[in-house]
Formats: sequence, structure tokens, C-alpha cells
Amino acid sequence: MPFADIVGHDRVVEVFRRALASGKTSHSYLFEGPAGCGRRTTARALVQAIFCTGQEDDACGVCPSCRKVAGSHADIHYIEPDGQFIKIEQVRELQRDLALRPYEAPRKACIIEAAERFNPAAGNSLLKTLEEPPGNAIIILLTENAGMLLPTIRSRCQVIRFSPLSPENIRLVLERHGMAPETAELLAPMAGGSIQRALELDNEALGDRQELLLARLSGLDRNRIATVFDASEELGTGRDETLETLDMLISFLRDTAHLAAGSGDIVNAAVRPALEVFAATWSLQRALEILDDCLETRRAVQRNANSKLALDRLFMRIAAPA
Repeated sequence: MPFADIVGHDRVVEVFRRALASGKTSHSYLFEGPAGCGRRTTARALVQAIFCTGQEDDACGVCPSCRKVAGSHADIHYIEPDGQFIKIEQVRELQRDLALRPYEAPRKACIIEAAERFNPAAGNSLLKTLEEPPGNAIIILLTENAGMLLPTIRSRCQVIRFSPLSPENIRLVLERHGMAPETAELLAPMAGGSIQRALELDNEALGDRQELLLARLSGLDRNRIATVFDASEELGTGRDETLETLDMLISFLRDTAHLAAGSGDIVNAAVRPALEVFAATWSLQRALEILDDCLETRRAVQRNANSKLALDRLFMRIAAPA
């Protein structure tokens, strides 16, 4: 799990390479970023580099301690919520473990998932450990939203922010995991920057929804109002399905705007011919206006607006003359 295997986070990797080379890694880090963007993988790579026989550069990947990091290592303590929260008993167990000498690594380490879910007692108990981990241990907290943690916890950690992965990086990672290129190309634009989301998507259903969306968009006609209502009926069957449809449409429209502006750099290459038709039909300004409408519709659905009515309104605007 060397740093070379981390995709899409070159800036973060460079920060850690410099810290390792200077011997100035922090005792505690807070990794903030969307689920599935690579926070956990990067945390393990950092621990591996630190454990790797004490060398101050990238992990070798071959020494016994290094190889165990990807699986089970006696000197790594993992914490995740026990039910709804991380509880004080879990923190006390961590403190007892860190107080022991490392078995085979130069330091002990702890990786804490969903760190925003400490209950108050557990969070307060962790504070002293974060400030002065025993035995020079390293503690890495993972969260999607650092603002949900106690300010006192945030202040004791070096915050490292992770961006969502680009569709191209997601496609690359999926193919590295053995996914067929055509499937990876389909899923990557819809993953919202998350490998986890990409792996959860049903690619067959997604492909069917893409075809349906493109067909209904092509057939929208304000003079035939049934084309609008039929589209929203089929594509807005529920809140989650509507959000998936809107994510797909937003991705299509961003590509359409690129094509209308004369750029061939798009992420939905599998449906390029259909998008080129839209780009020839709509001006760049029109494509951007529709994109803004889609983004506003998505925000409304997230605020629990009626999914079908939200799509009715959106499709009426798309069908309107430019």
C-alpha cells in the first residue's frame, strides 16, 4: 500500500513525503473528505511508511511489518462507532493499548472511522491522548465533516482535506480493481467523487437509466405536454432515483457545455454522440442555464420537495424555446 498506489491526491501525498523525510510527522491527523475518496487508504499508507523499518521515505512493501498494515497488525488499533456513537469504553481501551510498547513497529498507530460520532464523554476522554499520545503513537481520525467534531479535538489535530476524486481517477481505480473498462467508464461520472459510491452502483440499471434519460430529453416538446409528464413519471419514481437522475443529467449538461464551448474534454464519452446533438441544439449560454436549473432542482429535492413535481418543472423549462 505505498503512496504510489494512491490516486488523485498528489498534494496530500507530497505533504506526507516531506514530513517523513524530515522526521516531522504529527502525532494526530484529521482526514476530512467525502466517503470513498481515499482517506482510509491514505491513512494506511502513511502508517505503513512510518512502520517500514523506520525508513524515512515511501514504504518498502516487503518487510513483515509493512506487509501486515493492509491486513491485521498488532500495533494498529482501529475504532469505529459501536452502534450510533464511539463510546468512552472504546477510548479507554485505546488508551490502554497505546500505553503498551509496540510489538514490532517503531510506533503504535490508531485509525478512527467516523470521528464525528464520538459521544461527549468519549470525545473529552480522547483530548489528552491526542495532545500527547503515549510512546510517540500516531492517531488518525477520519471524517466527512470536520465541523461536526468538538473544536477542542480539531485544534489538537493537523487537518488534511481530501477532495472528491475526478471521474478519470475513479475510472482508473476501478480498472485497477479488475472492472471492465466499459463498465468503469459508465460508473465513474455518476460516483460523485467516491469509489465506494461507484462500487455500490448497479451498472446495468444505471445504463438503462442513461438510455431512458437521453431518450426522454431528446423527446421533450412543450407543445406536447405529455412528453414532459411522461419523462418525470418515469425518471422521478422516488427521492433517491430522482437524485440519481439529476446527478446524471448534471454530468451530461457539464459535458454538453464543454462541447458547446468547443472543448472535446468530457467524462461521459460513452454517450458522446447524444451529447453532441444537444451541444448543436443548445447554445453554450442555454446549456449553462439548464445546468443551473438542474442544480437548483437537486437542492430542492434534497430539501424534500416533491420529486415528480420538481422534475415536471425542470423538464418544462428544458422544453421551453431558447
